Amino acid sequence: MKSVIVYYSYCGNTKKVARVLVEALRKKGEVEELEIVALDEPGSFLGQCGRAFRHIKARIQDVNFDLSKYDLICFGTPVWAFGPAPALNAYIEKCSGLEGKNIILFSTYGSGAGKDRCLDYAQKVLQDKRPAGFKRFFIQQGNVDKKEFVVNEINNTIG
Repeated sequence: MKSVIVYYSYCGNTKKVARVLVEALRKKGEVEELEIVALDEPGSFLGQCGRAFRHIKARIQDVNFDLSKYDLICFGTPVWAFGPAPALNAYIEKCSGLEGKNIILFSTYGSGAGKDRCLDYAQKVLQDKRPAGFKRFFIQQGNVDKKEFVVNEINNTIG
């Protein structure tokens, strides 16, 4: 199985979870990691949240948008104002090759308010790209450094 993990991480929490996911998926086959870099981020977290709330897309670094060579595609984002980070919004709009593919969505969050709404939005946008199906998991920011907890959440999702 060939997998890719596409994620955006502002303060490092989502990146930590993505790295644990890489380890878990390596047991099942080849894994690539693709970290999205935003080129036009506001200087404040509040500014970031305002953009996320309005589903504004960031300008992102040019990366591989064709995901057709992967069997499993994972997308990760922090939850900002009930939505995905603007950088992930930009990527999922531009990506292709999801037809018939299995998708895992994951997020890191603080309070938990909006975590479902965040991944519901991402799933709705990705649904138009005709994937086979979705699985999801969430990691609260207080648990991102608890590797055993994160591994258990991942294993419960990927089986």
